Amino acid sequence: MTELLQGLRVAVTGVQVLFAFLLTLPFSAGFGKVDTLGRWLFFISLLSSAFASVCFITPAAQHRLLFRTGLKERMLHRANELGIVGAIALAVAMTSAVALVTETVIPGWPAAVFGGAVGLLSAWLWFVQPVIDLYRDKDVS
Repeated sequence: MTELLQGLRVAVTGVQVLFAFLLTLPFSAGFGKVDTLGRWLFFISLLSSAFASVCFITPAAQHRLLFRTGLKERMLHRANELGIVGAIALAVAMTSAVALVTETVIPGWPAAVFGGAVGLLSAWLWFVQPVIDLYRDKDVS
């Protein structure tokens, strides 16, 4: 449980910084100039980072409530599932945030390219590679 919570702490810090930035963005002077696409990208990033925060914080909150109840195995499985869902939400938040910033700085196709690159890199490193390793390990065994 300790290793899992330590891993989630790293993700929590990153998603909370992004979430905090996004919470302040509508109150900045230039936000009124953001077009409809930019506002949708902002909204997607805001909601995704909120969902990721909830997923990453839930295991610690539940651990406090369920400590020494004999439900450690269930908590571990749930924490792992929430970590995966939180990572998906974080990847969506980062992808849309990069697309938002790119769309604001360089309108047009670069937002899709650079946002997409972040999304693909996150998907590859966080999900595809581990699944490939899992199946390779099963083939070797």
